[in-house]
Amino acid sequence: MTESILAPDAELAAAALRMSDGQAKPLGALGELETLGAWLASCQGICPPRQLDDVRVVVFAGDHGIAASGVSAYPAAITPAMVRGIAAGVAGVSALARANRVSVTLYDLGVAEDFADLDPEIGRFKIRRGSGSIDIEDALSATEVEAALAAGDTIAAEAVAGGAQLLIAGDLGIGNTTVAAALIAATYGLPAAAVTGRGTGIDDAALAHKTAMIDAALNRASDRLGDPLDRLAALGSADMAAAVGFMLGAARRGVPVLLDGVIAVAEAVVAASIDPGVRPWLQAGHRSTEPGQSVALQRLGLAPLIDLKLRLGEGTGAVVAVPILRAAVAALTDIAQLADLT
Repeated sequence: MTESILAPDAELAAAALRMSDGQAKPLGALGELETLGAWLASCQGICPPRQLDDVRVVVFAGDHGIAASGVSAYPAAITPAMVRGIAAGVAGVSALARANRVSVTLYDLGVAEDFADLDPEIGRFKIRRGSGSIDIEDALSATEVEAALAAGDTIAAEAVAGGAQLLIAGDLGIGNTTVAAALIAATYGLPAAAVTGRGTGIDDAALAHKTAMIDAALNRASDRLGDPLDRLAALGSADMAAAVGFMLGAARRGVPVLLDGVIAVAEAVVAASIDPGVRPWLQAGHRSTEPGQSVALQRLGLAPLIDLKLRLGEGTGAVVAVPILRAAVAALTDIAQLADLT
């Protein structure tokens, strides 16, 4: 994973904008759709860009030890239940992906249960059963971090080899908004209160407790947070580390990534710490209700495509935003040049 990430083609982005300016419409009339079309052209290396016929969500599942301390409105037993729901195609991401012509793949990187009743492919990259409770211990060993990053890179490589044009990292695991908030706070040197939200819908008392748990985790590992790999070991999880590797692997192979909510954005923050070259390959799909996501998006310089007050995770917000990117491609491809009509 040492190969550098090349930037999207700026000349093709400029060519796409010139193409848009020459179309049979007022200059700039399609606003951000024009910018998105140019971004896709630069990522694909062709102008106009190809339509997004192969969009894939990869859901990274894992349990988080911090969930046992009461940071979520739901017990950790929900995680394996939702693994089975996604595997059966009846979860939220399953429904929205079908509606938007997006495929869904699921990998168990760190659920505290094995799934003998499911396709063995789901557990192909499993790192461990649950990650450590970050308030009192590291989530992962350094070896596990490396294994998770490599797993994510392999998953990205296989998706790209299979024809994926746009990738989405989905998430599944009770307690994961706590881990995400900790990673964002640690990366930007912020207190837990600035980035901690209600996750699954916790009340004020639980929110105060969740914030205190994140502060405890930040204090415990305060001398090791400067290095992103140490950060993943101290505060991350197997599933989130794999998603970091997935984002880096996609960008390294020239495929853009559409970000979902606070989990994916926290992963993107760490990925950008490992290699800043990943940033131009990222687009924000939606604005989550979690404050940490808004903080991180601002630091990354990304503006979300939609804001529907979604907070389900699984990749759902990004999936709902996919038609906007497809519209951007259609606008650039199918609107005539004004010169051809006059």
